[in-house]
Amino acid sequence: MQTPGGELHSTAWTALVGGLVLTALAGGMSASAAAPTPVANWQLNEPSGATVMADASGNGITGTISRDAASQGLTTGAGGYHWTVISPTAPPTKPARVVRVNDPRLNPGTRDWAISFRYRTTKPYGNIMQKGQATTIGGQIKFQLPKGQISCMFRGQTSRRSVKSVMAYNDNAWHTVRCERTATKLTLTVDGGSPVGGETRSITGASGNLSNTSPFVIGGKANCDQITVTCDYFTGDIDWITVDSS
Repeated sequence: MQTPGGELHSTAWTALVGGLVLTALAGGMSASAAAPTPVANWQLNEPSGATVMADASGNGITGTISRDAASQGLTTGAGGYHWTVISPTAPPTKPARVVRVNDPRLNPGTRDWAISFRYRTTKPYGNIMQKGQATTIGGQIKFQLPKGQISCMFRGQTSRRSVKSVMAYNDNAWHTVRCERTATKLTLTVDGGSPVGGETRSITGASGNLSNTSPFVIGGKANCDQITVTCDYFTGDIDWITVDSS
C-alpha cells in the first residue's frame, strides 16, 4: 500500500516477523515454524466508489462494499476507509456502512489466530469489526471501543476470553492493534506494546473451538434493528487489516 498507513504496516510486519524468528531460533525451533501464515490482508486502498474490498494475501478473501455506502457514511480512497460521525444506536439502520466478508476460511476453529489493524477515531464507542454476534451459534470474534478502550473478545463454543486496554485510544491519532489467540492465552498489543509507548494485556485460558456461518464485518453489526439489537456503528478511519494463523 503506497500510503503512510501501508508503509507503517510493512515496517511493523517486518519487525513482528523478525522478532518471531529470533524467538524461535533462541528456543531451538526452526525459523519457518515461527512465521505466521497469512489468511487475509486487506490494505483498504480501493478508489472512491469501490464495491470490492481486495485481499492482498493472494488467498482471494474479498469483501463486499455496498453501492450505497457513501450515502450512509462510508467512503473509500487511497488513505483508507472513513466512516462519518453517526449515532451507534439511534434509528434508522444504515447497513451500507458495514463491509461484509463471507468466507469460511475466516473461522479460526481451534488454531492460533491473530487479527491486526490500524485505526483512528475521536469517539468512545463503536464495534470496529466482528464475526458473529452475542447469540451466534459457534462463537464470536469482536473488537469494540467501550469508553475509547480497545476490547478484543474470542468466544468459542464452550468458553470465552476477553481482554481490554487500560488506556483510551480515541484521541484522533493512528493506533496499531494486534489481538492474538492461542490455545492457552489471549493477548492484546496496542502500538507495539510496552515499553515502546503502547501496552500489552493478556488473559490466560482457552477460548475453544470457534466456527460460525456469520460474515466477518467491519464498521458495525451485520444483524441489527436499532430497537432490540443496536448496530453499534463505528466512526473513524481504518487503513489496513490483516488476519494470520500459526
